[in-house]
Amino acid sequence: MVLVLVIGDLHIPHRTHDLPSKFKKLLVPGKIQQILCTGNVCDRETYDYLRTIAADVHVVRGDYDDSVTFPLSIIVTHSPIRIGVIHGHQCVPTGDLDSLNSIARQMDVDVLISGHTHTFQAIDHDGRFFVNPGSATGAWSSFFNGDPTPSFALMDIQGPVVVTYVYQLIDGEVRVEKIEYRKDAETLNAREREAAAPRSTVMPQSIPSAAAAQQSAW
Repeated sequence: MVLVLVIGDLHIPHRTHDLPSKFKKLLVPGKIQQILCTGNVCDRETYDYLRTIAADVHVVRGDYDDSVTFPLSIIVTHSPIRIGVIHGHQCVPTGDLDSLNSIARQMDVDVLISGHTHTFQAIDHDGRFFVNPGSATGAWSSFFNGDPTPSFALMDIQGPVVVTYVYQLIDGEVRVEKIEYRKDAETLNAREREAAAPRSTVMPQSIPSAAAAQQSAW
């Protein structure tokens, strides 16, 4: 089992100066084993901050990231779940579920994480799970009028089950929603017959409540 922080579209310092303080109080070291970031980190300081939360940080390149060393996509495996990460600007039309599903099939993943829209979304579709963590800072986006709702997600991966907790800052308060995805047995058996990818299994400590392998890209 593993606890994964899914975060992205921070746009620091170009569109905002920092993460909401109430998010930073939740994202403390020692609770999260891995970070998957959908990009638009935009500066070294923000990347270094993510590494204080967890040492295992994976970032894909967003359309506003200057660092060309970030890959356009990554795949990580927490047996038996394969997770793909893209920024989302590769998806045409933007955020289109059929287009995302096509990308997920090409990557051969069970879970596809994408960003770019600055809007949280978690959908079980065609046997796969699609997650967009939104913008953790609530950074401005041209995709809609008004200010996006700051959000991020935590994924608690327990074998074939992915329990996703979405954290949203609404009216100054952190609200949490729980969504569960289960990889079905037929899909599990079919994909487990394929060549095995690197595995990662670590025990999560605890999920931060609303109440309460090193990688260098520069």
